[in-house]
Amino acid sequence: MNRESSFRAPSKRRLRGSNPMPHQLFDDTSAGAGPHAPEYPNHGTPALGIPAQAFLSEPMSNFAMAYGSSLASQGKEMVDKNIDRIIPVSKLKYYFAVDTVYVGKKIGLLFFPYMHRDWEVRYQQDIPVAPRFDVNAPDLYIPVMAFITYILVAGLALGTQNNFSPEILGMQASSALAWLIVEVFAVLLSLYLVTVNTDLTTVDLVAFAGYKYVGMIWAVLCGLLFGKTGYYVLLCWCSISIVFFMVRTLRLKILSEAAAEGVLVRGARNQLRMYLTMAIAAVQPLFMYWLTYHLVR
Repeated sequence: MNRESSFRAPSKRRLRGSNPMPHQLFDDTSAGAGPHAPEYPNHGTPALGIPAQAFLSEPMSNFAMAYGSSLASQGKEMVDKNIDRIIPVSKLKYYFAVDTVYVGKKIGLLFFPYMHRDWEVRYQQDIPVAPRFDVNAPDLYIPVMAFITYILVAGLALGTQNNFSPEILGMQASSALAWLIVEVFAVLLSLYLVTVNTDLTTVDLVAFAGYKYVGMIWAVLCGLLFGKTGYYVLLCWCSISIVFFMVRTLRLKILSEAAAEGVLVRGARNQLRMYLTMAIAAVQPLFMYWLTYHLVR
């Protein structure tokens, strides 16, 4: 064996053996990013101390909140405008501006209107004062509370007759409300046909029509305590009182514009207006009896 063969043999055995990793001229970038490769933000890694999902979701959430609040404000304005067209909410506050003193005086006026002298509604800068400052001003607090109390008293009366059921009580409430609506629309139609120029509004008519429920409540309660005799006595008293109250109140409202007309026109229309006033007052006892007679046995 010469010197060259003895020198090359170990080299061949070393290559066939462990096969160590040779020195690389270039870094392998197929498995991972190299030291000079550009870094792109990953959704799972933080960027500047903020998670990537939070970084992307915060602008969208802020935009959604701003857009939602804008839609809510626009919707509120639209609802307020449409409701105010149908139901004058700002004007309804006037009819509920009452206090305990006013409620007591008004109920006393409904039962004893004969001793009252001044029926004029007071005004302040062409605007009627709030009901709590003027007992002659119409309100909705007493009619609403009286209507609800009437339904409760009707349920009590039906219970004493062993005839109570939710269906019958619901029919009683629906019937009372339906007759109230019919009465108000009939009065509005009559005012239109007679061509009466008056400052009476629909809410005023609802208030005046609702005052009769106060007398109806006391008549039914008196009937439950003292029988039919007590019912008819108190019903007659309340009927006369409400007729007197309606005539004195509506006469000023319906005849308020008569002075601006001519003598001939004023004389002819005054009779129609007076008849209309008497008719509105006369139907109050009829409704009171129709809605209460079956509750007392």
